[in-house]
Amino acid sequence: MALKNFIEDDNKTFEELVCLSAEFLRGVDGELIFLSALIIFLSISAFLRNTLILVALHKETSLHRPSKLLYRNIAITDLCVGIIAEPLYVTYWTSVVKERWGICYHANLAVGISGYTLCSVSLLTSAAISVDRLLTLLLGLRYRQVVTLRRTCIITFGFWILSIVGSSTTFWNPHILFCHQYIITALCLVTTVFAYTKTSYTLRHNQIHVQNHVAQGQPSQAIPALNIARYRKAVYSTMWLQGTLVVCYLPLSIVGALIPQRGISLISVYRARQFAVTLVFLNSSLNPLLYCWKIREVREAVKETLRQMFRCWS
Repeated sequence: MALKNFIEDDNKTFEELVCLSAEFLRGVDGELIFLSALIIFLSISAFLRNTLILVALHKETSLHRPSKLLYRNIAITDLCVGIIAEPLYVTYWTSVVKERWGICYHANLAVGISGYTLCSVSLLTSAAISVDRLLTLLLGLRYRQVVTLRRTCIITFGFWILSIVGSSTTFWNPHILFCHQYIITALCLVTTVFAYTKTSYTLRHNQIHVQNHVAQGQPSQAIPALNIARYRKAVYSTMWLQGTLVVCYLPLSIVGALIPQRGISLISVYRARQFAVTLVFLNSSLNPLLYCWKIREVREAVKETLRQMFRCWS
């Protein structure tokens, strides 16, 4: 069986070897059919919800335009997951169940390129949002002069180029893609943790500073023109988004680290990997709900959009 030599085979990925082994996949057909049905539901959900979020963000005017661009970029990646990556994964699973190995190989290749590109952009944008929140606090009145729409567009475009170039390495050596994936994930995680740690420390320091000035009867100039309570709420909202992303993405990273390990049942790893992928796809359907729940401006814009849609239908 091809999978018995998986550890020694440097030219094929785990999913590619699955496409070469009908015997290995016996007994998992029912699970793949169930997951395919679930993914179809998540695909429709991600498409409808993220389309609504994009319409709402287009109408919303109170959010700073660079910040809105970052939120919009995540919504676009989630929308693309719903209309590209998820249907491709259903095609891959269907080809496995039907034992169409030629389709299996090409569907797996398309899934790898599209899935990695979109996930990488989502992770990079999420890290950029955490840095954006930190700069809002540190720069104060200078924030709008430093964080401009043009600079944010350039950074966002760079995220897409970096992700596309990284995913294209699968044509030369899939292991380069895996290294690129873990480097990007580690950098995004370190950046996010640092940004929120620094933000929490700065908020606490400024709160103590304000309290000391109030106790002494002096006016405080800790953070001019910045509503601390509103800012803290905005930070917690983005932390919910990124915490959900980590919860959805972490199992897939853990399973990916287990694949090369000897002594682990590959069929168990394969099953765990498919459920972990489904959890990643779930994130694209959850993000719009978190936008509406945690970001008041987006929630109000969504309500107004829905009201207009209902009026048109009636």
